[in-house]
Amino acid sequence: MAIKGIEHLSNDEINAELQKGAKFVVFQYCVSIIVMSFKRSSGIYFIPSGASAAGKAAPWCALSLLVGWWGIPWGPIWTIGTVAKNLGGGTDVTAHVLGASATNAPIPRAPGA
Repeated sequence: MAIKGIEHLSNDEINAELQKGAKFVVFQYCVSIIVMSFKRSSGIYFIPSGASAAGKAAPWCALSLLVGWWGIPWGPIWTIGTVAKNLGGGTDVTAHVLGASATNAPIPRAPGA
């Protein structure tokens, strides 16, 4: 899975940003179809230090708000939870990404990088 937001950054630039407080995050979303609800995570996003995750979270919140409510009983519960989590900045997965890259695997980049 490619990481969005690092397409034009070198590994040194990514490491410098991480030292300043940048992080890798995923956002949750909920999709419901009458009696079935699904809660999933987005791809990984790189959020530079000092930047807000709100712009990256907005589409996932909108998706949940539009199609997450409709499953009974979990749709409304998961929709509220995913939107709250996303508005709080998403789920920080920086340690997992750095742990995977510590095995000398290249950092996955989005297409066109």
